[in-house]
Amino acid sequence: MLTYITNIQQLNGILPQSVSFLKGKEMNKIENIKNAFLGIKEGLIFSFGKMSEIPTLKKGEKVIDASNRMVFPSWCDSHTHLVFAAPREGEFVDRINGLTYEEIALKGGGILNSAKKIAETSEEDLFNDALVRLKEIEQLGTGAVEIKSGYGLSLEAEIKMLKVINRLKKASNLLIKTTFLGAHAIPKIYKENRTAYIDLIIDGMLPLIEKEKLADFIDVFCETNYYTPEETDRILEAGIKIGLKPKIHVNQFTSIGGIQSGIKYEALSVDHLEVMTEKDITDISNSKTMATLLPSCSFFLSIPFAPAKELIENNLPIALASDYNPGSTPSGNMNFVVSLACIKMKLTPEQAINAATINGAYAMDLSDEVGSITVGKKANLFITKPISSIAMLPYSFGNNQIETVILNGEIA
Repeated sequence: MLTYITNIQQLNGILPQSVSFLKGKEMNKIENIKNAFLGIKEGLIFSFGKMSEIPTLKKGEKVIDASNRMVFPSWCDSHTHLVFAAPREGEFVDRINGLTYEEIALKGGGILNSAKKIAETSEEDLFNDALVRLKEIEQLGTGAVEIKSGYGLSLEAEIKMLKVINRLKKASNLLIKTTFLGAHAIPKIYKENRTAYIDLIIDGMLPLIEKEKLADFIDVFCETNYYTPEETDRILEAGIKIGLKPKIHVNQFTSIGGIQSGIKYEALSVDHLEVMTEKDITDISNSKTMATLLPSCSFFLSIPFAPAKELIENNLPIALASDYNPGSTPSGNMNFVVSLACIKMKLTPEQAINAATINGAYAMDLSDEVGSITVGKKANLFITKPISSIAMLPYSFGNNQIETVILNGEIA
């Protein structure tokens, strides 16, 4: 059955199939059609244009009237830790009382805290809790999402997390990509023998992941007190050998060479980038690696925001993602991410929306499937409430301006 969305006040995010991401000044504009229609067939966008060009509707075809409403491609959230066992509100209070992220980690909080809880939680409970979170972000307009492991930090727990993510792929209408992040922190028991844990990742975890096809990407937290660039290189090389594409955490607190490792191994994205040197910017500008920024993490931890405007001014592409996790960003609301990017990073609404759609899709290797209004792409869209301009989305932070979510051509 064909479905038509009709009388669209403004259809936004139109791109040709050949465009996989936008960079620099390209991010300043969102192509649109006013008073538009969009046709959906078998879950895909098959036509769109001005209402004056809509074909004669036939009996039995479904019609969704979008009068006074806008249509956008769904948000593409390319960096989350959505599978976790429990929130960490105690650490939230610790930060209010003056402790830093690093101080909380050193006293057994942070990633190691989540790892302990993952070990104690069944696969079934992890799955059920994560499915609730997925449904929440779905209704907030997210149509594609990347989910990482990394709170296991043991062979059994990391594999458990990856199995949960793969179950979510089958249970949810969202398009989901899986990232193996065994190198998220060094477990306590390996504190005096880091190499042994890295050996476990390479010789123990990766062979199982390859055998059971449990991941799409490999990630490393390349940061002071976590993994060095040399350790990062070793882990990425091992992941690439079994077909995993790199995506890495870098420059959240310090610049130690992680960006250069990402570029060297043609990482899809380097994520965080709150701390950037001139060399970092120059190096990444000569690559096809996406700079992914996580403004709600900066907001929640009260750390600097990534230099988004400077990156764009250097002709770079940037993506926006939620970093949804229990410790530093307990929210997967991409509408708030877009608002923060405008309010705190001084992006224009057009730049922020492009960063959260087509560029986020690229950072998940999905720009040929989602991220724009393009014939042949999945009909993963959202219809707004009546709004006067696209600026209303970031302007009205805290208010949900999304009225209808469509995934695979069906109302979610």
